[in-house]
Amino acid sequence: MRAAVMQGLHKPLTVETVPDPVPGAGEVVVKVGRCGICGSDLHMTEDPAYGQGAGSILGHEFAGEIVDLGKGVEGLAKGDLVAVSPLKSCGTCPACRDGNVSWCEAFGPQGGGYAEYALTKPNQCVKLPRSASLADGAIIEPLAVALHGVAMSGMRIGDKVLILGAGPIGLATAFWARRMGAGRVVVQDVAEWQRARALAMGAHDFIADRTDPIGAATRALAGKADIVFECVGLPGLIAQGVEQVRPRGTIVLLGLCTKPDTFNSFAMLSKEVRLITSAFFTAHEYEAALDALDRGAAEPRLLITDTISLAQTPEVFESLRRRTEQCKVLIAP
Repeated sequence: MRAAVMQGLHKPLTVETVPDPVPGAGEVVVKVGRCGICGSDLHMTEDPAYGQGAGSILGHEFAGEIVDLGKGVEGLAKGDLVAVSPLKSCGTCPACRDGNVSWCEAFGPQGGGYAEYALTKPNQCVKLPRSASLADGAIIEPLAVALHGVAMSGMRIGDKVLILGAGPIGLATAFWARRMGAGRVVVQDVAEWQRARALAMGAHDFIADRTDPIGAATRALAGKADIVFECVGLPGLIAQGVEQVRPRGTIVLLGLCTKPDTFNSFAMLSKEVRLITSAFFTAHEYEAALDALDRGAAEPRLLITDTISLAQTPEVFESLRRRTEQCKVLIAP
């Protein structure tokens, strides 16, 4: 099969021919129909903290068709269309049975979507309803990540919400916050690229004021935020969030940052700010994200800005290192 393969840190991907995956007992092979390019994929090719290197096949936001099954697989059949949750787990322990798969002792990340075929396990496969396309299946993961963040925040109906970052996670957070009853949702970024998309996905306002980001957010919200979602993952944004949130408000970290960060803990303590970290999602949230699409929510599909071939992947992947009007690019192997 063909796959876009990592050549090492700080090196472009290359499309190569690699062996087809063969399912062992309790495994399935998925013919990849669509796979999203995630910002964390870009980080994996730059930052050794992610543990990826030469020979790795990235891609954790994918959906496709079951084409082969190993011994003992039940509940799936060849031809089933599925979205693949990228959270590996045993599927049988108490954490897995409760849907908290990231606490499973066998937990690990699932990649392999930048290829024609990928190997996975049945408990990671969620069947797509007839109403959902393969493209829908590929955006469930970022939707679930954002849903988990909103659930962790303790957001109440009528809350003022500020979202830092207009990438796919930030925009998906705007969708869920508005859908779940936030009184005011403002998305803040350093560029105007995603203004129209943010408003279409549920934001009441969009700001991109580099000279006075604190004041701009306060004006847009008519006060300080009840909840600030940090969806970028850059040092300095926790400190900014402390200035933008109300006393006894909440900051939720959704952006992945592997670099050390500093902030004034006295300023946070003085306001009794809650700082919450949000990682991954539960199995129930993954299914809820798919259910929202199945029930007719059209806004999340606005995340998708382009669909490319596997051959185009290395070039487009490199172009995404620069900020552009692109949001979520899907690969169609």
